[in-house]
Amino acid sequence: MTLHADALAALSDWRAPTPAQEALRVRYVAHLAAHPDGLSRDCVPDHLTASTVVLSADGTQVLLTLHAKAQRWFQLGGHCEPGDETLAGAALREATEESGLAGLVLDPVPVQLSEHAVPFCGPTGGVHHLDVRFVAHAPAGGVHAVSDESLDVRWWPAEALPDPESDLVEAVALARARMV
Repeated sequence: MTLHADALAALSDWRAPTPAQEALRVRYVAHLAAHPDGLSRDCVPDHLTASTVVLSADGTQVLLTLHAKAQRWFQLGGHCEPGDETLAGAALREATEESGLAGLVLDPVPVQLSEHAVPFCGPTGGVHHLDVRFVAHAPAGGVHAVSDESLDVRWWPAEALPDPESDLVEAVALARARMV
């Protein structure tokens, strides 16, 4: 199965938690149906990305990265690469690369979708990331590191995210609800 086929199947089968998320799911599926290259950063103005809300083993903290280009705190994630076989695998690869944490345990079912403009992506800007977010749990006592793509990587209390955007707050809440 190709990455494109995996993503299309994962999103076609996904049960969205809200009507707004269902509208995004329908948009993502239509994008993939219309664009065989819909997961490539070369697909503009829109392409799918994969990210991960990394929770501490007890679910009380969230590992965020201070993105070098955006200068904002985000979940870990990014573009799919040619070697990625699944969308969940791309999310896990990105989370591992950006956090330095070994042993992340990823839930392979998406937790949330987030469409957002990324003015610094692509040759002309004006790109939209159609982000598919997953949740992973870090091993207790795991040590994280700062990657070249980040200015900082740090644990934050799940209830006190820095400069939180509403969709990140929602993603963290949905991720924590999966722990129950």
